[in-house]
Amino acid sequence: MKYDTLMIKIILCINLQPFTFAAPVKQYTDDAAMTKCLAESLITQGKFDALDVAKRFVKEYFNEPRRGYGQNVIDVFHKLRGRKFDDPFGPAREQFDGTGSFGNGGAMRVAPLALFSHANYDELVNVVRRSAELTHTHKLGYDGTILQAIAIQQSLHLNPKENLDVQDFASKLMQKMAQIEKDTEGLGLDDPCPYQTQLKSMQILLDKKDEAHDEEVERTLGNSVAALYSVPTAIFCFLRACSPIPEIKTNNPFRRTIQYAISLGGDTDTIANMAGAIAGAYYGECMISENVRKHCEAADQFVEYADKLHKIACK
Repeated sequence: MKYDTLMIKIILCINLQPFTFAAPVKQYTDDAAMTKCLAESLITQGKFDALDVAKRFVKEYFNEPRRGYGQNVIDVFHKLRGRKFDDPFGPAREQFDGTGSFGNGGAMRVAPLALFSHANYDELVNVVRRSAELTHTHKLGYDGTILQAIAIQQSLHLNPKENLDVQDFASKLMQKMAQIEKDTEGLGLDDPCPYQTQLKSMQILLDKKDEAHDEEVERTLGNSVAALYSVPTAIFCFLRACSPIPEIKTNNPFRRTIQYAISLGGDTDTIANMAGAIAGAYYGECMISENVRKHCEAADQFVEYADKLHKIACK
């Protein structure tokens, strides 16, 4: 079992969407900013503390608001600060007329929790849901966050020196999501098991391999900011990139994962971030090129966080 400083993709900072930057460093976006806050809170508190995380999110945003935050989460931050954090979950519950957000904002920042609770699955599911609900209280939003965390956790427990059975990886995710999605009554969903449906579609695309073109992947799995149409896509990118992709000329599977995710278009920074987190957990730090890392803002700081989380997780 390996947990190298692995998470250099806890390293989080492979947010490759074009953004304002001072060459040669590529600035990270809100994805990494919020992941950083979550990692710092876990390291400082030694547990998931919703109030502490909420305060860190808000402080980070108001200190550096030009990271690409969406308006909905900005509204949550303003309400949290205005109400003096009396209920860290309250503002998110009020979003979209009380239905909550189903976006991928919880999933994009969840990597530190996947490492922190890697040895306790039940705890992982519980704290991941609570962490998502600070900003995303719709079931599709927090279920997507749980799926992303499970995918990272599964990767942490695999040996990258052995061939990965991508269909088995997907099947195990489906089995776990069957429990997560068993309670959907009253949500008005056309499909009571939407993530399982997406994972089944993902398996079909994996069987096609080179025959599955980007347009079909986009049409089938999606590439939007909705968690349902981006988290399964990120998982597919990781699994598809385990094998060579004709259009991507690299033998490095981590880089291939990132490049393939970007090639699908849409919410590229977040989908590449999530796919990279899963790939980083599987391959470890050794697969992350120094030529890439040196262009990532605060890369050394993120490595330090990964080391500290690793020590806490292994106690």
